[in-house]
Amino acid sequence: MEIIYADTFFKRFKGLMGKKQFEKGMLFTDLTDSSIHTMFMRFAIDVYFIDENKTVYDKVTLRPWRFYKPKKRAKYILETRKNKLKLNIGDKLDLI
Repeated sequence: MEIIYADTFFKRFKGLMGKKQFEKGMLFTDLTDSSIHTMFMRFAIDVYFIDENKTVYDKVTLRPWRFYKPKKRAKYILETRKNKLKLNIGDKLDLI
């Protein structure tokens, strides 16, 4: 799967808002907060919260116009279209 890195303020701010389709993944880095929202989005997404060891520790599926905040701060957040990836809590990722 092709991944877009949201590694600047503008890319993190814009995220997937307003997109009609999205078949890639978006990896958020350099986070100051782990809360997310799906305001102005047109489709459901799976969100994977990843710790400093690159292990998925939380996963949530969100429809448009929702908010979510994990119990602990994430090092990375991966967003994909709903059911695009089959990652589970505890899976370790190899991020470049």
